[in-house]
Amino acid sequence: MELSQFIMQFVNGLNVGSIYALIALGYTMVYGIAKLINFAHGDLIMVGSYGVFYFYTVLKLPLWIAIVLAILLCVILGALIEKIAYKPLRKASKISLLITAIGMSYLLQSTFQLIFTANPKVFPNFINLPALKLGDILIGANYYLTFLISIFLLIALNILVKHTKVGRAMRAVSQDAGAAQLMGIDVDKTISITFMIGSGLAAIAGILYCCLYPVVSPYLGAVPGIKAFIAAVLGGIGSIPGAVLGAFILGMVEVMSKAYLSSALSDTIVFSILIIMLIFKPSGILGKNLKEKV
Repeated sequence: MELSQFIMQFVNGLNVGSIYALIALGYTMVYGIAKLINFAHGDLIMVGSYGVFYFYTVLKLPLWIAIVLAILLCVILGALIEKIAYKPLRKASKISLLITAIGMSYLLQSTFQLIFTANPKVFPNFINLPALKLGDILIGANYYLTFLISIFLLIALNILVKHTKVGRAMRAVSQDAGAAQLMGIDVDKTISITFMIGSGLAAIAGILYCCLYPVVSPYLGAVPGIKAFIAAVLGGIGSIPGAVLGAFILGMVEVMSKAYLSSALSDTIVFSILIIMLIFKPSGILGKNLKEKV
């Protein structure tokens, strides 16, 4: 390939990686604080996308209102999922939590299939900004806006976690929930806030994803959700920097393998990375090996 084509693939990899990063953060934050994998998280991508589709295309609301309402819908739904499905089972076995998470995922998919049918819907194209020209290379507005918005949100989340009262509470609960509760931190509230933040990021990721691939269906979040989970494991589940690093690595590997090898082999390579990581370094690139005391 020519240099310009390689640069375009590199830009595409950055965009895919940035979307995976927003989704992976939801996985890794919930695991870091509540020690559970929310497999319904990927379906919130679908909910956010359908939210914008319905509010903007069907109800004809202004774009910014449609986006805000879609994000709020996912935030509220994330809080309800935590309160109704996960909170009563917080001390249950990991198998029970896993079954609950998978069941919640199927419930969301089936509900939206009943509401919108299984037929894919065309996502509205509302980005009308000019393309960015770098020499002979034209980068579409969808691409550079997706990357810039994702980076802004990642920086904002980092500031939230490190420099706010809520962030300090989240880090305390992540380290030791029992000690945090003794220090006056409301553990239940902190976990709910974490679910809400992750759900909001998933909604934004879904909107950005549909800006790049403008089709919405009830199963939209399945593949990006699984790949974002792989990214979180690759970087180190429970580690925010690890989730971001893993997402960008995975996005770049996926795009470059499609461009240089074969589209059919792309997913095989991605899942092979997960298997290799689990065998040789299950804690991930930036994860820590923690020994549980019995």
